[in-house]
Amino acid sequence: MKSPNRAIILSAGQGKRLLPLTESRPKCLVELSGKTLLAWQLMRLEAAGVDEAVIVTGFRADAVAAEIERLAPKMPVRLCFNPFYSVADNLASVWIVRQEFDRDVLVLNGDTLLGPGIVERLMGAPPAEITVTVDRKPGYDADDMKVLTDNGKLLAIGKTIEAYDAESIGFLRFSAAGAAKFRALVEHALQRPEGLKRWYLSAIDEAAKSGVDVRVQSIEGLEWGEMDFPADVANLTKLSAGWAKELVNA
Repeated sequence: MKSPNRAIILSAGQGKRLLPLTESRPKCLVELSGKTLLAWQLMRLEAAGVDEAVIVTGFRADAVAAEIERLAPKMPVRLCFNPFYSVADNLASVWIVRQEFDRDVLVLNGDTLLGPGIVERLMGAPPAEITVTVDRKPGYDADDMKVLTDNGKLLAIGKTIEAYDAESIGFLRFSAAGAAKFRALVEHALQRPEGLKRWYLSAIDEAAKSGVDVRVQSIEGLEWGEMDFPADVANLTKLSAGWAKELVNA
């Protein structure tokens, strides 16, 4: 058995900042160079040897189900519906699939486009309870999920932290022990009044500060992108065009 052999993709959101493009489809189904974002993600995971994927759906869950049927991926894909998608942030999506954190597992944001080699680099990272993939660039903006590191250890993560030296790309690996600790933090967080409005990465920040072994894996030099705004669609279409051409010529 490969480890991790399960990937969880958080794809419940509509992506309102992409309207009108996402008026009738979730942003994971926005097309980039002939493939939906979700199709690119599943292709990368499958190519890296991941055995199964669990997709958390919400807005237009029926459309996601239809896309999976159309793609007919070789690896099994299961869908889990998050009924709170319109009133909660993605911590609730993790809570919906908390039972899936019973082993080594990967978690991928539904709006992260992965280029070649990224899944393999994370899966091959040194052992840790939780590993967060990070990239580095000259400057960061308010929407970046910033990360503060120290010799490979994650010290803090969040959009508003004052000290940082990297950004999370929205792709994590959990060991079985790390997954259990993370699941406990998520369950506790959802018992608090503010839980529905929290990002799941706030639980990663909490884990790091409570002594959980949270490490980072740099993917500097590899291609990726996040899709939040209309300009991102154009940029990611340009980025993926080269990959699409390589697939045709393969």
